[in-house]
Amino acid sequence: MTQPAAPSPYRAASDLPFRVGLALLGGTYILFILALLFSTATYAKPEGVLAVFRSPEIRYSVWLSLISCSITALMSVWVAVPIGYVMSRHEFPGKNLLDAVLDIPIVLPPLVIGLALLVFFQTKVGRLIEAVVPVTYAIPSVILAQFTVAAAFSVRVMRSTFDQISPRCEHVALTLGCNEGQAFWKVVLPQSRRGILAAGTMAWARALGEFGPVLLFAGATRMKTEVLPTTIFLEMSVGNIQAAVAVSLIMVAVALVTLVLVRVLGSGEKLF
Repeated sequence: MTQPAAPSPYRAASDLPFRVGLALLGGTYILFILALLFSTATYAKPEGVLAVFRSPEIRYSVWLSLISCSITALMSVWVAVPIGYVMSRHEFPGKNLLDAVLDIPIVLPPLVIGLALLVFFQTKVGRLIEAVVPVTYAIPSVILAQFTVAAAFSVRVMRSTFDQISPRCEHVALTLGCNEGQAFWKVVLPQSRRGILAAGTMAWARALGEFGPVLLFAGATRMKTEVLPTTIFLEMSVGNIQAAVAVSLIMVAVALVTLVLVRVLGSGEKLF
C-alpha cells in the first residue's frame, strides 16, 4: 500500500484580503457610476422631462439622432465586415501600418476629426462632392461625422469576431469545391451573425454620443443638424440645466436598452 502524502508544512494564506481588495477597487468604480446615474435621475424634475418632449426642437433632435445613428450603424457594418475579415485572415505587406491607420479615429481627439472633415470638404475633391450633394452643415455631415468614428469601433469588433472563428471550416469548404467567396458567404458569415449584431450595436451607441465632430462639421442648427449631444450643449449654453439633464436621461435610457439588446440578442446571454 502506498503511504499517504505527508501534510505540507506550508499553509495557504487566507483569500479574504485579496477578495476584499478586489471588491474595494472594483466596487468603488461601480458605485461611482451608479452615483452619477442616480444623481442625474433625481436632479431632473418630472415636469422638466415632460417639457422636453413637448418641445418641437428636441423632438426633431430625437428623431434625427435615431435616424442618423441607424444609417451610421448600417454603413459601419457594411465596411467593417470586409475590413475585419481581411485583417483577420490575410497577411500582406504594410498590415501593421494599415492596422494603425484604422485605429486613428479611435485615438484622435474628436474635435480633430471634425476639423479634418471640415478641411477635406474645402479641397477640390470635397468641393466636387459638395457640388453634387451638399454635405457640410447639412444632415449628411451629421451621418458622416458619426460614421468616421463609429466605423473604427465596428472594425475592431468584426476583426475580433473573425479571429474567434476557426478557419478550418473554410478549408473544408474549399476542398469540397467552394471558392473563397462562396466559403465566406456560406460558412463564415453565418457564424459571425452575433458579431455583426454586436458591431452594429456598438456603432449605433457610439454614434449616439458623438459630439465633437458633429459640432464642428455639421454645426448645431435648430431643426436642421441638431442631435441629442448638441441639444445638451445648446441647452447648457442658455442655462437651461433642467432640459439638458432631461435629454441626458433620454440618452442614458437609450444606452441601457442598447446594452441589454447586445447582451441578450448578440451573445445569447441571459440578463439575470
